[in-house]
Amino acid sequence: MRGFRKGISIEYGLLGLIPPLIAILLALFSRSVFIALLSAITVGEFIIAGFHPLDTFLLMSERFWGLLNEGWVLKTLAFAMMVGSVMSLIERSGGVNGLIHELSVKRSWVNSKRGALMPSFIAGIVIFIESSITSLVAGAIGRPFCDRYGISRAKLAFVCDSTSAPVCSIIAINGWGALLLGLIGGQISAGLIAGEESGWLIQAIAYNFYAYIALLVTFITIWYTIDIGPMRHAAITEPSLQCHDEKGSVGLFLWPMVWMIGGVIVFMLITGNGNILKGSGSTSIFYTLIVTLLLTYGYYRFQNVMDTKTFLTETFRGAKSMAPIAAILLFAFAIGGVSSDMEVGKYLASFIGDYLPSAYLAAAIFLLAALIAFATGTSWGTFSIMLPIAIPLAVGLDAPVALCMGAVISGGVFGDHCSPISDTTIISAMASGCDVQEHTRTQLPYALISAAIALVFFLGTGILIA
Repeated sequence: MRGFRKGISIEYGLLGLIPPLIAILLALFSRSVFIALLSAITVGEFIIAGFHPLDTFLLMSERFWGLLNEGWVLKTLAFAMMVGSVMSLIERSGGVNGLIHELSVKRSWVNSKRGALMPSFIAGIVIFIESSITSLVAGAIGRPFCDRYGISRAKLAFVCDSTSAPVCSIIAINGWGALLLGLIGGQISAGLIAGEESGWLIQAIAYNFYAYIALLVTFITIWYTIDIGPMRHAAITEPSLQCHDEKGSVGLFLWPMVWMIGGVIVFMLITGNGNILKGSGSTSIFYTLIVTLLLTYGYYRFQNVMDTKTFLTETFRGAKSMAPIAAILLFAFAIGGVSSDMEVGKYLASFIGDYLPSAYLAAAIFLLAALIAFATGTSWGTFSIMLPIAIPLAVGLDAPVALCMGAVISGGVFGDHCSPISDTTIISAMASGCDVQEHTRTQLPYALISAAIALVFFLGTGILIA
């Protein structure tokens, strides 16, 4: 079965846009992300199979069998479920109540709606090793405060999503940086540009306008309690200002968080043979969560807050609660594979021609990268497609190369940030306890505002320095 796909090689053109459009539109306007993704995958495989129903079934079977034989996929699905276990254990232990009491009563740091989201925003800024961990920690910190002060989980998901990818693309001492350095190095090896990869990356990050603006818009939204568009109608829980923490301790919350963050750093170094930029994100998170669960068990037993039976019960209950999210992630990976096979990114990239004025090249690249990332649900895939296209275009048109690199990074982050089929979007919703569809709809207006401002910056900067 695995060889069946090898014989298929077709130029799909506009047909390649149909599956991602189906996924995005159904996810935005239906009540089921499962149906949206499954419909898009089926249609995509139907087109790839030459409109033959039996071949479509064979291709779909091969697609999912192949994904379930990929180590990084299995680790990602397992990590999604283990996160549910950790969150369930922290809540049952009293760690959540302990955190609320520590920040709201003892220190009076969180005593308003504005303050309730600030810990998540700060966590999103300072944790830049891996975007998934950024979202997970920010979500875990923010959930009890949002419930206590009557803030919607959608608003929390927006904060998680609007800090994770932007921060990781700015402070690129992580897998993001490794990928970008590799792609830039390929262009240097080809003789298109000269210099060091790190120097070019630093310059490109300086022009990563969308990431900076998204962080600023998020901070302003929190500080001034701004709710626009669908966010004004997002579901909230009734605020509960009473804090019952008789059995709670902030350490029961903080230590698992410390082990998660520290574990990712350690395993990134181990898997990268001492170089954190070369470490494996999926492997690091997988082993980190295993270690975190083991350490949490030992710590909770030592503190006498949970017996072995309760620990195992909560571990399985938390994992079970994340099973639907893991399934959505698997479907998201599948639609990404369909888009890749149909070369959606390359087709969209073909719209940029050699006659585009150099002053407007960066703005056009930003828009195209955003469209590709939105349609495919992957910023990394967008970087891989667009950087090898953007750099030669910039060189050929005598346009600012670093600015065009920054436009690719910005566009990739924006599209991935907004796409309902993006794993970043799904994980941010999962971390916040928010429905994926609701998260996508409510954060889109804020992201579009940031993107519009970034576009103006790319246009203005391109005109000034071209």
